[in-house]
Formats: sequence, structure tokens, C-alpha cells
Amino acid sequence: MRENAAGFRGPSIRSRKRQEKIGNSATLIILILLGALVLLPIWWMFRSSLMTNAELYAYPPKFLPGRWLFGNYVSTMDYFPFWKYFKNTMTIIVPSVLGGTVTATLAGYAFARLKFRGKKFLFTLCVGSMLLPTMVTLVPLYILWTRGLHVVDSYLPLIFPHFCGGGAFNIFLIRQFVRTIPRELDEAATIDGAGHFRILVSIIIPSIKSAMIVVALLLFIMLWNDLLQQIIYINSLDKFTIALGLAQFKGSLGTDWTKIMCATCMSFVPGVIFYLIGQKYFVEGIVMTGMKN
Repeated sequence: MRENAAGFRGPSIRSRKRQEKIGNSATLIILILLGALVLLPIWWMFRSSLMTNAELYAYPPKFLPGRWLFGNYVSTMDYFPFWKYFKNTMTIIVPSVLGGTVTATLAGYAFARLKFRGKKFLFTLCVGSMLLPTMVTLVPLYILWTRGLHVVDSYLPLIFPHFCGGGAFNIFLIRQFVRTIPRELDEAATIDGAGHFRILVSIIIPSIKSAMIVVALLLFIMLWNDLLQQIIYINSLDKFTIALGLAQFKGSLGTDWTKIMCATCMSFVPGVIFYLIGQKYFVEGIVMTGMKN
């Protein structure tokens, strides 16, 4: 009887493992195909930047360039001062990312650990602001900066607003991470005489480094791709960022698609590199955001 039962379980287990291998292989193939489909536009843009304009208009189109003309990037730099635009862009991004990450951490810790009057109302108001479209605050903020503070053609309106947490989602993300840390650690530190700032620096921040990296990553991507705000507050050509420079470059060279593709490739590469560096923490942050509420 036992031998029959063992003989029945053996083929069943092997069959189940075989089905799992087939399922995993099929899933892997599907993911590879979907990944290739997502990367196809990026490859097509990169491949177009290494061709001549005549090859771009050829039919049927070539998947690979006949000659890899990396010199197109050198000639594009004569019309598209990438490093100047990059410097201007980082002038906005670096203080904004640092200020947004620090203030989001402070606000998230306050909402997660401190007790004060109106805490729930303020947090609800903060989270509810995510439903507010950007266009609603665009005009009042512009009037405040230009007429109230007389700040014109400056980076300040693009930097200072991010010193308020960098956005409600960033504060919410930090709060959720802080709430996953046991309160017993805070209580033990309090018994030893530590205050809130010491607890934040010594206990909380080392435990939420991944969340802070996610906040910095989100701010970087948002500011790197921001075109609307920069168009409104920046007027001088010397202060143009990559987004503004690329928009102007596309308008001035409407028919030279090779140079346009080169400028576009140079524009998105830093953002992709920064994302690839922090993608591990980005996924971890999104997964753990709603683990405790």
C-alpha cells in the first residue's frame, strides 16, 4: 500500500515540477518579448542618430545603420551645447533634490511619530493635495513670484517650492516607511536620554535610506523632465536647461532629424543612468509604501 502511494506521489511531483519549469520558461519568454517591445523605440532613436538623413527616409527602413556615424554627435554639439544645458539643469536639480529629500524626511517623521493638535487633519490635507492639478496653482504661484516677490528670469521659483517636502507623495512615502519601524526602538532611545532629532538621525534615517533614495530619484526624474515650469520662469538663453534647449533645438532644426535624434539621446541618457542606479530602491519603496497604514 505504501509502495503504491509512493509510486503515485513520485510521478505527480515530477509532473508538477515539469509544469512549473514550462510555466517559468513561458513567462520568461513573454517578459523578454515585452522588454524588447519597450526598448524598441529607444533603439530606433539611437539607431537613427547614427544614420544620414537620406537613410532615415529610405524604404523599407533599416534596423541597423549602414555606417555607424558617431561623428553625428560631435557635429550636433556645435548647435546643441549639451554641457552648458546640463550645468544649468543640475543647478536646479541638486538643491531641489537635497532640500526636498531632507524636508520630506522631517515631515514624514513628524506625521509618523510626533503627537500634535490637528495632525490627522494636516496629513489628510497633505495627501489630498495630490488630487489637485498643477494647472490650478500655476497662475497664482506665477503672480506671487513675479508681482509679489519680483523674481523674474530666475531659478529660485524652480528650487524653493521643493523645500516643502518635494510633494505630498514623498511625505506620504517617508511616513509609511517610518511606521514600519518598531516604536520600541524610539522608547529605548528615549530612556537613554535621546531627543527626537537624535532618534531621527541615529535610528530612523539609517532604517529608511531606501525610501530617501526613492524620494531623491522621483524628484530627479520629475525635475529632469519638467518643461512647463521652466518655460514660464526662464527667459534668458544663457539659463536654458536641457528640456528648454531640446525644445528650441527641435524647433530650429525641423528637417534635420539626425541631429534631433542625437540631441534627444544625449538628453535622456543622464536620467536613465540615474534611474538604473536607484531602480532597486525604487521598486522596494513602491512595494513597501502600503505595508502599514
